[in-house]
Amino acid sequence: MKNLICVLFLLILNFSSAQLSDFKIVNKPINYSEERVRLSLEYLKDHHGLTQKTPTIVPKMIVLHYTAGGTIESNHKYFNKTHLENARNTLKKQSTLNVSSQYIVDRDGTIYQLMEPNMFARHTIGLNYCAIGVENIGSKKQPLTEKQVAANAQLVRYLTKKYKIEYLIGHSEYGVFRNSNLWKESDPKYFTGKEDPGKDFMSKVRLQVADLKLKDKPVN
Repeated sequence: MKNLICVLFLLILNFSSAQLSDFKIVNKPINYSEERVRLSLEYLKDHHGLTQKTPTIVPKMIVLHYTAGGTIESNHKYFNKTHLENARNTLKKQSTLNVSSQYIVDRDGTIYQLMEPNMFARHTIGLNYCAIGVENIGSKKQPLTEKQVAANAQLVRYLTKKYKIEYLIGHSEYGVFRNSNLWKESDPKYFTGKEDPGKDFMSKVRLQVADLKLKDKPVN
């Protein structure tokens, strides 16, 4: 029985290593200008209570999202803008800093890195200071693909190995952290309901990284 367990464990390790050996990230940086740096530092101070000299984070969490439509090019163009568009009035009242993420995954599973994973991005209220954001091209009417499931699982595995990642959540799940020690948001009324990237997608990704034992809820 012990030998069987050892064999199974080795098979899981070999499978994970094989996944990572095929793993590729395409660099497609957005403009992290001096103005974006300034606004990011301002956001860290005003919303997360953190005074820093550089807009960096210590990643503890990965948050998966979907873009609600568009293509890699259109979303890259959108995230590349330093300031929020006027139409996003609720967010703009809190800060003019545009939303963004560290990664974005195309429907064919190609992973693009928009900035270094330890650079600050505005993607999840209350948790930006410790969370890496992963956007996926898709929407409720355009469900995320199996190739995106596999790519997200590979990316989660890669980032967990690189950083001390403890949590993996979907954007729709972030509200459970509101009363935890991880939550840092100065305005208690600043919260928006989300439904991305979908329960089915999160279940599939979690199944592929179950051995990492990442949490989906706060422990305190």
